[in-house]
Amino acid sequence: MEFNIDALLNRALKKENLTAEEGLHLFEKASLSDLMFVGHELRKMHVPGNKVTWQIDRNVNITNVCISGCKFCNFHCGIRSDNAYITSVAEYVIKIDEMLRYGGEQLLMQGGLHPKLGLSFYLNLFGEIKSRYPNIKLHALGPPEVAHLAQLESMSYRQVLEELVAAGLDSLPGAGAEILSDRVRKLISPGKPNTKAWVDVMTEAHKMGLLTTATMMFGHVETHIERLEHFVTIRNIQSKKPENTIGFSAFISWPFQDSGTSLSRMGVRNSISPEEYIRMVAISRIMLPNINHIQASWLTVGVETAQLCLHAGADDFGSIMIEENVVSSAGAKNKMDAYGIQTAINDAGFEPQLRNQAYDYITMPDSEFSKILTPDKLNLGQEAEEQPV
Repeated sequence: MEFNIDALLNRALKKENLTAEEGLHLFEKASLSDLMFVGHELRKMHVPGNKVTWQIDRNVNITNVCISGCKFCNFHCGIRSDNAYITSVAEYVIKIDEMLRYGGEQLLMQGGLHPKLGLSFYLNLFGEIKSRYPNIKLHALGPPEVAHLAQLESMSYRQVLEELVAAGLDSLPGAGAEILSDRVRKLISPGKPNTKAWVDVMTEAHKMGLLTTATMMFGHVETHIERLEHFVTIRNIQSKKPENTIGFSAFISWPFQDSGTSLSRMGVRNSISPEEYIRMVAISRIMLPNINHIQASWLTVGVETAQLCLHAGADDFGSIMIEENVVSSAGAKNKMDAYGIQTAINDAGFEPQLRNQAYDYITMPDSEFSKILTPDKLNLGQEAEEQPV
């Protein structure tokens, strides 16, 4: 079926919901400049002004044991592996104390589908962290882990989520979405809960008023139409959230990182060019008119491409990621500190603004870290002392 590009772009500018087929036509046929223009115009409607947000947090892996069998992941191992570990409370204390010195206030906690760790483990862990650090925000687990725990404990998704929230869970990451197509999931992550499980967990989380994020990892075995169907699924979940709740605070997409993965040994490689990634950011803004924030993944595509995405619909630059293990283990080697991320935003023509998970603006904290790396140094043409991150 043939569509009129100008008509579709005009509908997008009115924040109309486009079908997957209409979005596919724009993605494949519209010029990059047109997609960037419309993406940026929509960004200005959702997030007026010239600020681009960023965050300070730390990504800690609860365990590296996982039975999902994801063929894009080099990080996981079996329960009997010599490399298997579970992060101890003492290790969390060291990591959190370091994050606090850097001015961070959120711990992104992700693990895997560990066959022996039941709900009580996570309740005790969250409770212990919150008892020591009551002001730390826990952005933890994800729909696959929630579905896995529900299966282990013979509980509903709602029951598991309520227990986790009572123990200290503040928000739920969109981890494990990859592509929300069972055809794709069976090929790349055969042991992971299916699309319906991911959707149902997020729907329950939204009914509870729990803050979440939505994600996509693309550029492997999916088709273009499956990417667009993924957008429609995310949009439909968001449309059902209760009024006066945020639901998905942001959408984040990144290209598959192939280095050393099982998929790469099968001949599946990351062939996503900078132009294609920018197109994906723009089309995500177009296809998701009910999600306010779109993040550019500098970690996987590099700073220069991410900066261009700020002119194509993205309004957020993500986190400095004091620690990140999973994507990095598959080839993502880009790194930035607080000075670097603010400089990158500034150089792209925007004003950097620190935020929290709900996208509330916050001031640079009075910490050892922020005294060295502050926004007032951005235009002075001098080097700040580089901090380990």
